[in-house]
Amino acid sequence: MPIPPAYALVATDLDGTLLRRDDTVSPRTRAALALAARAGARHLVVTGRPVPGIRGLLAGLGYRGPAVCGQGTQLYDAGSGRLVRALTLDREAADTALGKIEAQVGPVFAAVDQDGAEGRTLIEPGYAMPHPTLPAQRTRHRHELWAAPVVKVLVRHPELTDDALAEAARGAVGDLATVTLSGPGTVELQPYGVDKGTGLALAAEYLGVSADSAIAFGDMPNDLPMFRTAGYGVAMANAHPELRAAADEVTSSNEDDGVAAVLERVFGAGPGRSVRRQAVQSDIRQ
Repeated sequence: MPIPPAYALVATDLDGTLLRRDDTVSPRTRAALALAARAGARHLVVTGRPVPGIRGLLAGLGYRGPAVCGQGTQLYDAGSGRLVRALTLDREAADTALGKIEAQVGPVFAAVDQDGAEGRTLIEPGYAMPHPTLPAQRTRHRHELWAAPVVKVLVRHPELTDDALAEAARGAVGDLATVTLSGPGTVELQPYGVDKGTGLALAAEYLGVSADSAIAFGDMPNDLPMFRTAGYGVAMANAHPELRAAADEVTSSNEDDGVAAVLERVFGAGPGRSVRRQAVQSDIRQ
């Protein structure tokens, strides 16, 4: 019987982490994930994308397990195609939160990810999708964003930087929502207290393992809660400075197989032995 690995879960963000800029996973990274699987570790996708935005991608990867989607608001079982759990953002609270943000920084442009495995991404006039490969439907007025339950709201400002908008939004919305910065041009509001950390914990419970048995990979501040929940956090070389500062290790970029480089080291031990967490300490806190 093989000895269990030091890490039972390999938790990876998608954009800027596992995926290259063309939304593909390199052959080397695929091989490294297979290496981890042979050692007994489960791959867990933890992404800000909602379920409809990743189903095709997961199918292309041959991914059959659970996935944390929508910044922790959704737990999706890719094998069965079933949405296991979803948490929605109160639409009245979301509209109020947008009003508070605009009172602070002036007009913003908003979009929403609807609840459900078939939920749509709706964008109001003026909102530009930061990731052009993700499908979206344009509305004529903001009130149309609230036509159906939503898991999160995406906010953009015509002038402020992402960091400045996220900071202002946190100060404005209080406990109406959790504010995250998940990528270039992507400041988001989700249910208060919900984030990638709570999503990782839920997925770990679903799989029957401890959340701190995860080695986690990410690139943006929305991955901070996942790092705090996991046993070990690895930031990409292309990561936001805030995440790099909080990481246990910084690896190479998503374009340079940074995830694979770490997995090869962690799970590449000889037969009959595993790499313990204490041994995974090179290049710490670069």
